Amino acid sequence: MSENITEFTGLKVMVIDDSNTIRRTAETLLKKAGCDVLTADNGFEALPIISANHPDILFIDIMMPRLDGYQTCALVKNNPKFRDIPIVMLSSKDGLFDRAKGRVVGAEQYLTKPFTKEDLLGALRTHLLEPNKDAD
Repeated sequence: MSENITEFTGLKVMVIDDSNTIRRTAETLLKKAGCDVLTADNGFEALPIISANHPDILFIDIMMPRLDGYQTCALVKNNPKFRDIPIVMLSSKDGLFDRAKGRVVGAEQYLTKPFTKEDLLGALRTHLLEPNKDAD
């Protein structure tokens, strides 16, 4: 295999979005960068996958059926086993309220759709590759 080894190789990334197009786009961009990608249609479907695979970072859409992005984020952050997983909220709205609500439930970052490859990889760099300033 002549796959390029990148700074992102081996990172386990999960994309949770009810839009097939968004999921596929993110999955393709992340796989090209060398990530292992997990996907789910909604938060309800994502929870057992998160539990079984413990991804390194989550990209979660805000507007989803059954369990929305805020609820999913809160459930992950309230679980001691998973609370250290960085969460990036995805939304088609670039609202101040949405950003604030995302912070309240524990999201580390907020990306507006349509996102670019640079947006996704930038989030990975910020949350996974740069050394934690407040590491204990």
